[in-house]
Amino acid sequence: MILVDTSILIDYLRGVENKAIQSFNTILDKHLPFGISHLIYLEVLQGSRTEKDQKSLKKYLDTQVFYELKNGKASYAEAAQMYLKLRKKGVTVSTIDCLIALVALENDLFLLHNDKDFTRISRHFPLKIWEI
Repeated sequence: MILVDTSILIDYLRGVENKAIQSFNTILDKHLPFGISHLIYLEVLQGSRTEKDQKSLKKYLDTQVFYELKNGKASYAEAAQMYLKLRKKGVTVSTIDCLIALVALENDLFLLHNDKDFTRISRHFPLKIWEI
């Protein structure tokens, strides 16, 4: 199973063509199981320029499988620990990317992304990256 990051969905919806989108198209063509998280949902909806666009995006996103953090408050503490460990190693990533990475880790998912933060995280944590 694959968690599809915001960076992929935004490029896909904008019609961008790159290796990551080719990989996503393969996932779609082969009907491989994939989903998103609530944070990805939020980030994609925030990118809307109009209410009409947001409603259309919401309609599409609401049909997707959603993966969640499994341990409630403890998951947020674990994401903070991930952020701290990375920062101590001189690696700066966003808080949301730590949470998205943790969704993938807790649910044993591959992550399809086009965001350097996840590559950095995967160098220090066992984050499984869907190879493009």
